Amino acid sequence: QVQLVESGGGLVQPGGSLRLSCVASGFTGGYYALAWFRQAPGKEREGVSCISFPDSATEYADSVKGRFTLSSDNAKNTVYLQMNSLEPEDTGNYYCAMVVSWVCPKSPGLFDYWGQGTQVTVSS
Repeated sequence: QVQLVESGGGLVQPGGSLRLSCVASGFTGGYYALAWFRQAPGKEREGVSCISFPDSATEYADSVKGRFTLSSDNAKNTVYLQMNSLEPEDTGNYYCAMVVSWVCPKSPGLFDYWGQGTQVTVSS
């Protein structure tokens, strides 16, 4: 059974940085997509970034381009989201999600597996 475990959230001041981690286990397929979504109170869940394997192609939401970087360590089955220049609008619960797919779906409803989420709060 696939399990996704996120970590790395916390409270940070505007302009600060955080690195989120997502450790995946229980999957042995050769191709899949792993994404980060976030959800703020009263708002819909939105895609932040996604990486598809085996080619490691990455995608970013326009709101985070140039500030967030997605990377992976295949030996550790871990995907990292480095978040720099954080803004109050980045506040939310960040979720890691996975689906068996050659490309990154845009809709969260197309992802089959989800982590429990990690809270990111950007505030002074």
